Amino acid sequence: MTAPSILLVEDDVSLRMLTARALRENGYAVRTAATGAEMWVMLEAEPAELVVLDIMLPGANGIELFRKLRRQSEVPIIFASARGSEEDRVLGLELGADDYIAKPYSARELIARIGAVLRRGGGEGATKGDERTSEVHFEGWTLSLSRRELRSPSGAMVDLTGAEFDLLATFVSHRQRVLGRERLIELSRTRLGDSSDRSIDVLVSRLRRKLSASGGEPPIVTVRGVGYMFKAEVRRG
Repeated sequence: MTAPSILLVEDDVSLRMLTARALRENGYAVRTAATGAEMWVMLEAEPAELVVLDIMLPGANGIELFRKLRRQSEVPIIFASARGSEEDRVLGLELGADDYIAKPYSARELIARIGAVLRRGGGEGATKGDERTSEVHFEGWTLSLSRRELRSPSGAMVDLTGAEFDLLATFVSHRQRVLGRERLIELSRTRLGDSSDRSIDVLVSRLRRKLSASGGEPPIVTVRGVGYMFKAEVRRG
């Protein structure tokens, strides 16, 4: 099998070298860039399967780089920032990050997060029968758990980040049950910080907006003081 291709965008020379070495030792094909300009050159030469993007880059606004990259590609992005505040986690989710990691981070933690994000896009070995049984339907929507796809009642594909997909799959699997924020974070395997911040609320808000795009009421309701509930009936197969 071909080693997964990772593009590491980091201006700190020592951190870039140490991280790239650790990733290579764990079976990844790693290319590195120190600036946004180098990142675009790398991506034009060869696509990456995942980008680790340091937001605080010199010479270019890291946030704008992030937005432009997300507009042009659905490549999974792990947002890295020296500031581990709630505001940064929320910003990363609002921009469409698949995960967030705060500096200083260990190579072991980053490797675990990369592995988790890449597994979200798996399922290549599923058979047609597996795909049928892993489909769930609610209010005209179709969610494929094996392909990690969501289709609207009209049949249009809906773009979801990895974190959004995992959260929706959690709601569907625990339909008509009230789930608190901490439990949602635990069940969906998202890495959003503690349950007191607004990260999970941002994800829920984004899911609601996408699920109401067809004109109906979103099936995710707020249970005041407790959490959220997925109220729709769900059919499998």
